[in-house]
Amino acid sequence: MSPETRLVEVRKNILKQNDLIARDLRSRFQASGVIVISLVSSPGSGKTAFLEKILTLLASDSRVAALVGDLATENDAARLARSGVPVKQITTGTVCHLDAAMVLNALEDWNLGELDFLFIENVGNLVCPSSYDLGEALRLVLLSVTEGEDKPLKYPTIFNSADVAVITKIDLADAVEFNRELAIANIHAVRPDMHILEVSSKTGQGMLEFLAFVASRRRSRAGAAAPS
Repeated sequence: MSPETRLVEVRKNILKQNDLIARDLRSRFQASGVIVISLVSSPGSGKTAFLEKILTLLASDSRVAALVGDLATENDAARLARSGVPVKQITTGTVCHLDAAMVLNALEDWNLGELDFLFIENVGNLVCPSSYDLGEALRLVLLSVTEGEDKPLKYPTIFNSADVAVITKIDLADAVEFNRELAIANIHAVRPDMHILEVSSKTGQGMLEFLAFVASRRRSRAGAAAPS
């Protein structure tokens, strides 16, 4: 057996185990009535700023918490904690993504029945997270206007594994000569009819639309779970 064959087998086993844990997590989340939303992006996309704004806005009338993954520091967790909601850091060391087992361990002492929304901020990376299901109901992939319109074409797997694309830092679009139509066309070239939202954490543009979107998903989940 060649080393390459062995590597493929190990990777398959790792992903299979991850999928089993993710499946159990998804069942647990659904039974608890919590909507779990994960965020993936490259470093510097404005993911933490966006999430801090969302947590702050949702906290006024919803029960919200967040898990945040990072290679080494707890800077993002400390920043998100300013929103006033429960936040827990997952330090991954040299691992460039979160996996379902990490999420399971982080939730060990949390009562999911006390939450309406749980957000999971993944490590900044557009490659590794695409393969790892975390049991989430929604996966958001963030693309900032400063990254270039061709990001979806360069990283098609992550866009195909996500449910919603969020274009961030939209307030800077004119300054960086961002081609909105081209970016949207590239997203749809990879994932036709993908839902796209445009936001600015600085000005608040698009935030109400995002809140309305997640609220509609929660109502749909509640309606589906209601006895007939």
